[in-house]
Amino acid sequence: KIIIANYRETESQVISREGNSFAVKPVIREADAGKCAASFVEVEPGRYAYGYHYHEVNEEVFYIIRGHAVVRTPEGEKNLKEGDAIAFPASPEGAHVIRNGSATEKLIYLDVGTRLTPDVVHFPDTASGMVYSSSGVHHFRES
Repeated sequence: KIIIANYRETESQVISREGNSFAVKPVIREADAGKCAASFVEVEPGRYAYGYHYHEVNEEVFYIIRGHAVVRTPEGEKNLKEGDAIAFPASPEGAHVIRNGSATEKLIYLDVGTRLTPDVVHFPDTASGMVYSSSGVHHFRES
């Protein structure tokens, strides 16, 4: 089915982890679309979204709508401005975390990606991960 959703009419979900928080507005949910999803992500100054990670299966593309983004990658930090897009492959080479590089302005970006299951997400900084499957999300520690 065709899905139409409006960013301004979508409720924010605040995600808080380890003293950091950010807001996500899912406009196209994987449950509705099947193989992809799209969310607007809002990150206040000094904050970041999701933590440094990579996927084994799913790819992501970020499009910067407003603000200054600093993206940590295995190749170093990338500075992005409004209108820039960045793509992350499903592999360790696609590891990333995005943070707000502004001291005063909110960062808003569109996060679009595939949402195939199962997928394994690795968090190299904490030696942990998650498996997304049809039965839910399962956390693990790397050994």
